[in-house]
Amino acid sequence: MVQEAVNATPNNLGPGKFVIRIKTGLYDEIVRVPLEKRNVVFLGDGMGKTVISGSLSVGLIPGMSTYESATVGVSGDGFMASGLTIQNTAGIGAGQAVAFRSDSDHSVIENCEFLGNQDTLYTQSLRQYYQSCRVQGNVDFIFGNAAAFFEDCEILVTPRVLNPEKGETNAVTAHGRLDPGQSTGFVFQNCSINGTKEYMNLYHSNPNLHKNYLGRPWKEYSRTVFLNCNLEVLIRPEGWMPWSGEFALATLYYGEFKSSGDGGNVTGRVPWSNQIPGEHVESYSIKNFIQGDKWIPPSSC
Repeated sequence: MVQEAVNATPNNLGPGKFVIRIKTGLYDEIVRVPLEKRNVVFLGDGMGKTVISGSLSVGLIPGMSTYESATVGVSGDGFMASGLTIQNTAGIGAGQAVAFRSDSDHSVIENCEFLGNQDTLYTQSLRQYYQSCRVQGNVDFIFGNAAAFFEDCEILVTPRVLNPEKGETNAVTAHGRLDPGQSTGFVFQNCSINGTKEYMNLYHSNPNLHKNYLGRPWKEYSRTVFLNCNLEVLIRPEGWMPWSGEFALATLYYGEFKSSGDGGNVTGRVPWSNQIPGEHVESYSIKNFIQGDKWIPPSSC
């Protein structure tokens, strides 16, 4: 099993990588990569082929935290993964149910799929890079307080588990920056925001019932930007939604640059969001935002 392989890796590995080859199959287990397991690589056979599956959730398991609900949780720095599906299959009443959680600095995730509903991907802290990944969920399903960069990723809204036809209000992101001095935030570059086929059938049956936004502020200094992203029709003209009342609206930073698609018309955006000037876009590059030129392998970017 995957956890047994993690347990067998050397502690505090130096500059090299320890590759765990995970062959095609369904691995029904909870996996933890602790702090002392550095530079671990999960190498699978592809999305939908190598699948790690769990069903922990806050709503269905007394005393369970969002942090501990993750199917795969990584704390060791330098973690890498490629060619995997990681899912949380918790059902009705689950509430927060994380598929993948990372508080690994310098983590690099390529060609991986994360499936869930509420809180699918928990980018908890530190610097993280996601390339050519697919993230699927509905409520705040990309969240945390990492400095996370998403490049060429597919973001998909999925129907709610209970009574999906009754409608819902979804935020794709909920960034949790606590202090203006923190260098954290979410950057999405050349990504697409859409719904699954099942969700879009629901959406088109009654667009006014099915409302989707790019993000909402989990914490006071929430920061999220979308650069050259394709936003499909499910994204509301307002673009962004409040968390509660006026909370964080004067302190957050939400921005877009050259959004496209039917949801990319920015004329109706909320006044507390921004259109990023061209001369400022470079500050959100891989190099400047997460210092990725120093630690992301050249093949990844």
